[in-house]
Amino acid sequence: MHNSLLPYSSATKKLTLKQKVGQLFMPAAFINDSEEEVLQIEDLISTNNIGAICFFHSRASAATNFEGKKKVVYNDDSYARLRQLISRYQKAANFPLLIAIDAEWGLAMRIEKTAQYPYAITLGAIQGNHSLVFEVGKQIATDCKEAGVHWNLAPVVDINNNPENPVIGYRSFGDDKNLVLTKAEAYIKGMESIGTLGALKHFPGHGDTATDSHLGLPIINKSKQELKKNELYPYQKLIEKGVDAVMVGHLSIPELDSGNPSTTSSKIITDLLRTDMGFESVIISDALNMHAVSKKYSQKGMLEANAFTAGMDMMCFSEYSKEGIEEIMAGASEKRIEESFKRVWRLKEQAFSDNHKNENPNPQSPSELNRKIAQHSITELYGSPGDIKEIKSNDFINLSLNNLTKNSFSSKIEKNGGQKHHQLEMSTIELIGDKVSEHKNVVLALFPPSIKPKNKFGIDEGVLEFIQSLISQKNVLIYLFGNPYVLDILKLKSNSNIVVVYQDFAEFQEVAFHHFIGQTKAKGKLPITLKTFQV
Repeated sequence: MHNSLLPYSSATKKLTLKQKVGQLFMPAAFINDSEEEVLQIEDLISTNNIGAICFFHSRASAATNFEGKKKVVYNDDSYARLRQLISRYQKAANFPLLIAIDAEWGLAMRIEKTAQYPYAITLGAIQGNHSLVFEVGKQIATDCKEAGVHWNLAPVVDINNNPENPVIGYRSFGDDKNLVLTKAEAYIKGMESIGTLGALKHFPGHGDTATDSHLGLPIINKSKQELKKNELYPYQKLIEKGVDAVMVGHLSIPELDSGNPSTTSSKIITDLLRTDMGFESVIISDALNMHAVSKKYSQKGMLEANAFTAGMDMMCFSEYSKEGIEEIMAGASEKRIEESFKRVWRLKEQAFSDNHKNENPNPQSPSELNRKIAQHSITELYGSPGDIKEIKSNDFINLSLNNLTKNSFSSKIEKNGGQKHHQLEMSTIELIGDKVSEHKNVVLALFPPSIKPKNKFGIDEGVLEFIQSLISQKNVLIYLFGNPYVLDILKLKSNSNIVVVYQDFAEFQEVAFHHFIGQTKAKGKLPITLKTFQV
């Protein structure tokens, strides 16, 4: 492996123009690839002088397989495999590769059996206490560094002000621009303390959309003024403080550019981000395989060339690197290529420099950090606090809707007070219906099967209707171990009582149980506005 990276002053003389263009490409690499596929990527890297790669789990779990046509294979040795592939790809490279991954809530976003930290929305619920968010950034950066990953494509600074958003939602810190800014800044500072690179995404703001850009092109009908006031605000403030990279999303903003999506728009990339907002570092594309843009280009390499012409420095998840390099070589000036090459190489110098030898001296265990976050994020949404005491002091039915996570919360309630734990499934609804008819009070632990809103968060229609009828007829206390947007489909009443726990981790369940028995207070605040509570 070519461990040493040449300084830019030498590299600019040594690399040919075509090698410099190769440095601007970041194809995808997959943990679960076959040996044949790995050899193809090794060849792609060495033949085309590729500059970076981004790791994903498997070709089947890539977001564009959203319709679920391919089966996802799980792999217990994913982490060892990641390290092994990084080492192989680095050996194949003529110049050290920048290794990137989406680790918004940890390597676990892409790699099984690795540390998982809470989603951005959970961190958004913490009041004050930025040190916890700093710690998350620092831990994720440490985990990345230990694996050989230089670049965590995070944080998301989208302001999630659209409850219908199918793709951002829980990945955003919340719906308030100042909250998003302060949380993102703490997360970035945590990463910087270890020397792991970050990227703000998805410029100019993917928060207010009801379309998933993996599948179609979201349209945002806002003026530049409106965007500057809200969506662009966290970007502008963070750019002024200095950030490594900005990722441009696949979005259509007719007021800024009526002809091109942001990915290929010089008005958005060069005029707005570079010139108006004064951003001088690397601009990276969102994955170029996403259907929002990829479906439009039949000629291989043209999407990459058009993104580059618009001002993009790094083509992420380019499916046609070889053709893209050829198109850029055919159409771009040497000066323009040098500009992007210099930015990318400088970013590499930062990643490979040794001035962050202060590795995390006393890392907390993920479990310890997750417990602290649970203690500061759990949120009470009580419509009638008076009913809570009545529910707990009388005979209540102990119900849960489970996902694949072990539900220790409901078991602890059974152990503690003797209320037998019943699991809600299509097959048990009738039986539970009979039991419920004898009770007025219900404690319902909700573990939604999916974190994403698609297909009602994976909740079976019949089960959902049963839950809705419980809410309308009984005195129900809900503990929600998942995405708070689930509350919008439950048909809550103004006097409903909910505790939002956000995550289903064991540590969060434990803190939730302590809250249930009155040993701990809920300190969090919901960082979004639900339709249910919009009066």
